[in-house]
Amino acid sequence: MRRIKVTETTENKDLVQDVQAENEVEETEVVEEQKAELTLEEQYEAKLAELQAKLDDEESRHLRLRADFDNIRRRNQLDREAAEKYRAQSLLSDLLPVIDNFERALQVEATSEETASIVKGIEMVYRSLIEATEKEGLQIIKAEGEQFDPNVHQAVMQEQDSEKETGVVLRELQKGYMLKDRVLRPTMVSVNE
Repeated sequence: MRRIKVTETTENKDLVQDVQAENEVEETEVVEEQKAELTLEEQYEAKLAELQAKLDDEESRHLRLRADFDNIRRRNQLDREAAEKYRAQSLLSDLLPVIDNFERALQVEATSEETASIVKGIEMVYRSLIEATEKEGLQIIKAEGEQFDPNVHQAVMQEQDSEKETGVVLRELQKGYMLKDRVLRPTMVSVNE
């Protein structure tokens, strides 16, 4: 602001008023510019805060999508592994009655030389079948003399044997089989009371 010495003349009074008016206008303009700058700064800060919030939301969304993708990939991997591990389940389940029939056929006593050769042929085929199924992971569930386990045994009758503990499998009525760690068919058993 300028300071001017003023004399008491009318002309000078007018000049002084003009200078004061100009000074006031200049001060007002400076204050308005500062307000405009603050307003512009505040606008930028508000816009920056808004953009930061959007960025945070998108990062969060990206992380959730990535986690979902990783979960789906892991689930698919587990499904593929299970499908590979148990790929032969259906075939082996269908072969269990065939194995039972071979075992029944092998229980027949050979009375003649001809019957003995037939039984020997059946036994060879049976062994080949058992070896092939074992390669795929088929296992016989042990039962006789074992403690009854409802996960792998199916009790169809109870008997009493005072020499053995309660809950012990006394007889195996039909073989049970597992494919790796999955029960294909539980063993039908008779359990001690």
